[in-house]
Amino acid sequence: MRFGLIGLGKMGFNLALNARDHGHEVVVYNRSSQKIDEASKENLIPAYTIEELINNINGRRIIWLMVPAGEVVDEIIEKLLPLLNEKDIIIDGGNSFYKDTLRRYTYLKSKNIDFVDVGTSGGISGARNGACTMIGAEDEVFEYIEPLIKDISVDNGYLHTGKNGSGHFVKMVHNGIEYGMMQAIGEGFEILQKSQFDLNYKEVARVWNNGSVIRSWLMELAENAFKKDDNLDNIKGIIYSSGEGLWTVQEALSLKVPAPVITSSLLYRYRSEMEDTFSGKVVAALRNEFGGHAVAKK
Repeated sequence: MRFGLIGLGKMGFNLALNARDHGHEVVVYNRSSQKIDEASKENLIPAYTIEELINNINGRRIIWLMVPAGEVVDEIIEKLLPLLNEKDIIIDGGNSFYKDTLRRYTYLKSKNIDFVDVGTSGGISGARNGACTMIGAEDEVFEYIEPLIKDISVDNGYLHTGKNGSGHFVKMVHNGIEYGMMQAIGEGFEILQKSQFDLNYKEVARVWNNGSVIRSWLMELAENAFKKDDNLDNIKGIIYSSGEGLWTVQEALSLKVPAPVITSSLLYRYRSEMEDTFSGKVVAALRNEFGGHAVAKK
């Protein structure tokens, strides 16, 4: 299958390579021409304008957006609309707020353009080697794109969550849970760090990740982070918040669902920008390990 992909950041570039490895032809566009040049060296099909990207795809087009949530998604949709045919498909694979997704779906439906929301998890390595994907789409549209979704996802790692908006909603809640899990790991390591014992945190993470109740990919990433920096001395315990945790807490409040763990982990992120803590360093390091998210260096 030939499809277009807009956005060659860490996730988008790796997703394009993933699809290429499964035999798909990926036409790629990015605002930075340097990224397009890099992509062309990887047997991805370069397009230096959105018009060129559209003209390189025949039949019912699939255009996959891997761009930051917010206004940029709407801007790209407006640039695409005059170039698309009825029943062409726009996929938003970023972390968009599900209510924005519902608005975009209704708008595009009025233009006879199909819209799909794909919540994408697994970090950079998942995008490259097999992502976990949550797909909100009409049944017919999902059936059309399912071969592509199956190829770029890890085994047993994709789900048609239901109608449009549900993919981004499920991913939003997933990220809220992620906040709480990472916060618990960070707090646990801070208790170890403040104790009387001289502990090797990398080795603690290693043993916890082999047979224990809390074994997980996050614990593996903790081991990797401590392997690079024994005490995380080179980073500040500032944890940036990209929005999904806040949206999850807001939704919990509107649904009257008590979510104290997710809420407190979100508030801790705000606090971390005011005061450096060891637990903050651990969570910041974990985010950098799985998603390449920025860390504040000392």
